[in-house]
Amino acid sequence: MTSPAKFIGRSVPRLEDRPLLTGQGRFAADIDFPGQWIMRVVRSPVAHGEIKSIDTREALKLPGVHTAWTAADIAHIPPIGFRLTGLKQLEAYRQPVLAQRYVRYVGEPVAVVFADNQYVAEDAADLVEVSIEPREPTLHASADLGVFDHELTSEAGVVEKAYGDVDAAFAAAHAVVALDLSIGRHTGVPLETRGAIARYDAERDVLEMHGAAKVPHWNRDTLAQMLDRATESVQLYEGHVGGGFGIRGELYPEDVLVCAAALAFKRPIKWIEDRREHLIAANHSRQQHHRIRAAIDAQGHILAIDNEFFHDNGAYMRTHAATVPDLAAAMLPGPYRVPAYRAKGHIRLTNKTPCGTYRAPGRYESTFVRERLIDAIADKVGVDKVEIRRRNLLPKNALPYALGLDTLGTHIVYDSGDYTLLLDKALSAASWDELQSDLKKRRAAGELVGAGIAMFVEKSGLGPFDTVRVEIKPDGAIEVVTGVASIGQGVETAIAQICADTLGVDYKTIAVTHGQTDRIARGMGAFASRVTVMCGEATRLAATKLRKEVLRAAAELMQTGVEALDIVDGEIVRTGGPGPSMPLAELARALPHALSAEDTFESSHMVYPYGVHIAVVRVDAETSGIAIERYMMAYDIGKAVNPKLVEGQIAGGFAQGVGGALYEEFLYDDSGEPLSVTFADYLMPTAREIPETSIILSEDAPSPLNPLGLKGAGEGGVNPVGAAIASAIDDALQRPGAVTQLPVTPQRLKRLLAGRRQSSTT
Repeated sequence: MTSPAKFIGRSVPRLEDRPLLTGQGRFAADIDFPGQWIMRVVRSPVAHGEIKSIDTREALKLPGVHTAWTAADIAHIPPIGFRLTGLKQLEAYRQPVLAQRYVRYVGEPVAVVFADNQYVAEDAADLVEVSIEPREPTLHASADLGVFDHELTSEAGVVEKAYGDVDAAFAAAHAVVALDLSIGRHTGVPLETRGAIARYDAERDVLEMHGAAKVPHWNRDTLAQMLDRATESVQLYEGHVGGGFGIRGELYPEDVLVCAAALAFKRPIKWIEDRREHLIAANHSRQQHHRIRAAIDAQGHILAIDNEFFHDNGAYMRTHAATVPDLAAAMLPGPYRVPAYRAKGHIRLTNKTPCGTYRAPGRYESTFVRERLIDAIADKVGVDKVEIRRRNLLPKNALPYALGLDTLGTHIVYDSGDYTLLLDKALSAASWDELQSDLKKRRAAGELVGAGIAMFVEKSGLGPFDTVRVEIKPDGAIEVVTGVASIGQGVETAIAQICADTLGVDYKTIAVTHGQTDRIARGMGAFASRVTVMCGEATRLAATKLRKEVLRAAAELMQTGVEALDIVDGEIVRTGGPGPSMPLAELARALPHALSAEDTFESSHMVYPYGVHIAVVRVDAETSGIAIERYMMAYDIGKAVNPKLVEGQIAGGFAQGVGGALYEEFLYDDSGEPLSVTFADYLMPTAREIPETSIILSEDAPSPLNPLGLKGAGEGGVNPVGAAIASAIDDALQRPGAVTQLPVTPQRLKRLLAGRRQSSTT
């Protein structure tokens, strides 16, 4: 038997922070090898056009420049494949590593130069002359179809999800509520830009790539395939990561280029992008336009939802393929009973930066749409926004609940939950009734203040597997080796806590090794809020197996039965009372073989945490500014391994949600020229704009799909922020349904205020 939990459920200090706090972090820019060359990318200045010529002669004359590549030099390298939801029809829309005949967005790589240092490389890139014959760009996903290439249109594919008889429900409805809603284009913008360093070790015939890699094993396998190498001859090494948020660690053209160059020139090749490059070349996300309607009865119960939307994926299909629109379509019903449902998502290509995932992909968008619809239903039947949610929430006894849809290769089955209970907790914590009374008085005094609410269901714990190896060293140190990656979420601490309680040791004695493809044969990486659920359970299984091996070996040495022994604080002790004990390190030294165990956790279903957000905002009619006065988040995590880490994830996600709700947006002019290429134009919230938040961490609904009851925490802070703030702005303006577009910029708010004044005078 194992000892009672000492670390799971406690907010113990993080293990991974010491090197960062002492300036010993190793980010991509910190990695250098002797004799390395610097790669600089020449990017298209035109949104759409045909390449007539690329002249590198002047660049090659510059001292310190070694060579340059165009598409002809790497014609043998195929486009990057799909990691998730790779529909067959999307393959023709993949991005070439360097533009071949056409350019399709400003920032597309058309050539690369290699030089002694970054300054020479940048000067050389400026000397490369690219002649492009411009073509009319496609800039609006919901406009008429354009042409991608020859017989291919700009609609790469269509995602369709449905169950129930939608048409019959609308025919029998008491009323129909219809909305036209849109979400702007934004992305993660981590503190650290992208970077990749490749080195070929001829002696071992191994190609190494160093840098952020949230999916190291997939990236390794894909690079090996693209470069026609054996899998074991390519190895990836993850360093410290200055933010991930979905867009970092995917496989981009630049990653492939540094690896191909390292093989070709037998030199280390380093590439670090600048901020302008990052803003125009790293994955964008979010931009969608929804036309949604609901059939309801006289009391506001939902009978059916019908949604058609247009997903702007930019110029190409990258590694995520149809993931974002697929999740938007599949997760839109949320925590509500929707008897019939139909969604049709058009994946459209435009001459903008290609898109991928960004924290809560598809759910930030669909939660905004759904919760706007719920608020509109409340207004239609004349009840308040809380009551309409109560009427439509799935009851506790309905769970597990099969939604009748699938996404990411799994059927959606809400595993556990009590949505009404969490709503009540959130309302109580916010003193909702008193808040409403106070806001009413303030509005009567002339203030524009209001409160909004939004509910959601998240997905987490995506399989299909995770493998972990646990080993006890002769000095007593314990190492957990895993194929996941760390992108700041506290992997090392949470996994150490689980291992410590299972094995019976102090979590501080455990080192967690991740992101090193040469240390473990396979792994799935870090995405989809999966690490704690999948890797955590794999760790528990491996540590349980190792514990049994330790006690069996110790029983032989101590000449007693296994049942008479336990492991407590790293010591093998007798359970029946005083007696001889043995440190784990002593046992490890005494054995002729290593003390280690490996195990795999497999899962065919995700787990589904859920939450409630409440926002209070004040609108300034003169400046069209919005201040968030209060913000409360309630989230059911199933079981929190480290509550403080979970709260940190939720708080960080909230800040990003505020950005998408009020500030961040990539804009383009009519020619496809990006207008948001610096932080002066792409506005992000700072500490001044982010209020203090209150967080309720609930553990009322542990998952039945893993023994610890774990669910994921990475995306619950961001998911409903746009929806909650939009609801609060409506309330402040006393105009139900006023907000139909995110972000609510001062310019857009000014128009809403003008409409409010106009309606009040008529």
